[in-house]
Amino acid sequence: MARVFWTVLAVVMVAGPVATAEELVVDDRAGTASEWGFRPADESTSATTPPSFVWKPQKRARSYALQCARDRGFTGIEYEASGIDLNCHCPPKALAEGQWYWRFRFEREDGKRSQWSQIRHFAIPKDAVELPMPAREELIARIPKAHPRLFVRPEEMATLRERAKADLRPHYEAMVKQCERLLKKPPSTEEPPKYPKGTVRKGEEWRKIWWGNRERTRAVLESASILGFTRLLGGKEEYGQLAKRLLLAAAAWDPLGATDYRYNDEAGMPYAYYFSRAYTFVNDLLSEAEKAKCREVMRIRGKRMYDHLCPSHLWRPYASHSNRAWHFLGEVGIAFLGEIPEAEAWTWFAVNVFFNVYPVWCDDDGGWHEGVSYWRSYVFRFTWWADVMRAAMGIDAYKKPYFSKVGYYPMYLQPPGTVGGGFGDLCGTKRAEQNRQLMTVLAAQSGNGYWQWYVDAIGGRDSAGGYVGFVRGVLPKVAPKPPTDLPTSRCFHGIGQAMLNTTLFGAKDNVEVIFKSSPFGSISHGYESSNAFLLYAYGERLLVRTGQRDVHGSKHHMQWMHDTKSVNCITINDRSQTKHSSGSAGRITQFHTSDTFDHVCGEAGGAYGDLAERFTRHILFVKPELIVIYDRLGTPAPATFQWRLHAMKEMAVRGQGDIQVRSGGAACRVSFMAPEGLRVSQTDKFEPPPRERIKLTQYHVTAGTLEPAKRCEFVTLIRPHRVGQAPPTGATIEKTSFGYRLACELSDGRVVIGLRSTDGVEMAFDGLRAGGDVAAIRVDAGGGTRGTFAGQ
Repeated sequence: MARVFWTVLAVVMVAGPVATAEELVVDDRAGTASEWGFRPADESTSATTPPSFVWKPQKRARSYALQCARDRGFTGIEYEASGIDLNCHCPPKALAEGQWYWRFRFEREDGKRSQWSQIRHFAIPKDAVELPMPAREELIARIPKAHPRLFVRPEEMATLRERAKADLRPHYEAMVKQCERLLKKPPSTEEPPKYPKGTVRKGEEWRKIWWGNRERTRAVLESASILGFTRLLGGKEEYGQLAKRLLLAAAAWDPLGATDYRYNDEAGMPYAYYFSRAYTFVNDLLSEAEKAKCREVMRIRGKRMYDHLCPSHLWRPYASHSNRAWHFLGEVGIAFLGEIPEAEAWTWFAVNVFFNVYPVWCDDDGGWHEGVSYWRSYVFRFTWWADVMRAAMGIDAYKKPYFSKVGYYPMYLQPPGTVGGGFGDLCGTKRAEQNRQLMTVLAAQSGNGYWQWYVDAIGGRDSAGGYVGFVRGVLPKVAPKPPTDLPTSRCFHGIGQAMLNTTLFGAKDNVEVIFKSSPFGSISHGYESSNAFLLYAYGERLLVRTGQRDVHGSKHHMQWMHDTKSVNCITINDRSQTKHSSGSAGRITQFHTSDTFDHVCGEAGGAYGDLAERFTRHILFVKPELIVIYDRLGTPAPATFQWRLHAMKEMAVRGQGDIQVRSGGAACRVSFMAPEGLRVSQTDKFEPPPRERIKLTQYHVTAGTLEPAKRCEFVTLIRPHRVGQAPPTGATIEKTSFGYRLACELSDGRVVIGLRSTDGVEMAFDGLRAGGDVAAIRVDAGGGTRGTFAGQ
């Protein structure tokens, strides 16, 4: 088995590498949009020390070597490691602040070595977080040899039993009640069935079996784990015996059958981690023959997971389910370490993923490309792995820079009382209070008072139940801090989303614009088109994303929900941006927030493939009552353009200048100021519709140009308001030498906005000069200036 040999040197002088005919050339091609890429990237700054080093897997490589130096000539090697068995490495000691250079090479099975890779430069700042990864031998040695090993250590059990009688008694008594219910009515242990011959994949019968088998697996093995753990705390022996019976019944299921990870990963994943937990919790009750059976089964299942994930996930980590499977495999590795020969490799792989390739759907700013529903699901499951690593290996997962900002994502996306989860699969009707349990953990682990305020505002602390909640104990209390000194809007550049709010204190008084222009494109569960937006106001969803997932991958899901026509965006010749592709990326190019104006700009021309040369969308939010959307589109050939608008209720369309949207106690008026002569239509039809069991009606307005052109500019006004408090309607638009001058009445004055249509020219209007595409001056009823925005 390969071992890593590493050295930290003060300065060791070495001769430069001399290429020979025997040497192999490193594949140094940059990673594609669907690949992780070389890390740290050339000319980058690492937020951690040491950084995580990742490189492209090399064909026929047996092992790798890594070198780091302070100079590009590598005259002094200050860190090196060899015998690296994966295409990544996180050193076991911090690297000093300053400028660094790194390179790698590989060795084949026949002993031939490659030349060194190209040299990449990175910097470590003074404030970098120290997060070294223990060397393999040390890491494995930290894991207990006795059981239990997951969530707790054997030496902790005596203390936990005492706490079950004291401060953790409510947690313990809740588990006892659950165990008593299981004694009276244990779950069926009948093996879940495979799909009958002729079952149509993604069909309704398939869906029932697919998800049903997950639930049947969970019912058996989650029950076994809770019974086994409660018995360890001093619960009845009957709990342990039922746990053992359930565990062994599941062990009798065909490991290559209906619950196989590759056959149905939604059943295979919970089988893997719940089986491992139950095994370690009832280990002392199992005979050697019974242990051998469990090891036999999990050796097959674990190998199936490992072969699927390693090493591919380390370079191509954007498969959604794989981003939880890797740490479930880690639990299997720890539970069966020293008992299954491959378990050490499984554990080592999982820890390497954590240090080197996690999280993938964001950068350190705290967002989540797949949306808040998947964020909550996946990050909450990850907190299990964080607990496991802490107990088994003494690793503090929450030191990752991502976890210092993670809680701002739901806080800005879903202020208290918000209904609607923004962009992302299964997010349409998600409520802010559904974030309670995860945010309780994150606030306690970080000590962040703003996040604790948010927890309190959405219903209060909600610690996880069962053994997870028990081993976390009474989480430390964090003093809440209201977000009075925080800006009300925030941009998450790593996922290309901006949340523009008027207040963070509650949805009933908030107007929120959510904008997306994502560097991830439309991959995975974050499939909505770039430069799309949503509007929530006064506790209601006004302008929405449409459709409802009937089953993942259905015709409705793929052909409607993944299509640009389903969101508040623009189609070209009635055609969508490229669906489900990292090539359909957008990017947020500008962001500004203040008490008076918020502004965000996205560019998504490339998302249409060869269909478009540019799609620049500016959103100027004149808080709280006016939203101006300015779109600039260019195409290589003349085209028509369709502005798409969606709502939950039928819209009152009185022409392109007056479209009324209402939902509950909130409403908005939409006016297309330019271009003139748009054809406006409305329908409640989906193309194609969801399956019959989904009862959903939504409304879709299209405002389209009639004559093909290579260039098009839309100027759109949206005035959100409470029902019964109609906003001013006065607005004029005129062409100017730089583009457009837009003047709009406000409830307390007016705003004049300049919109540039020719790049490079300066805008000058109403005493304001600006060099960007958008600028504004706001005046009160007496003519006094309330604020200006000079563009970016």
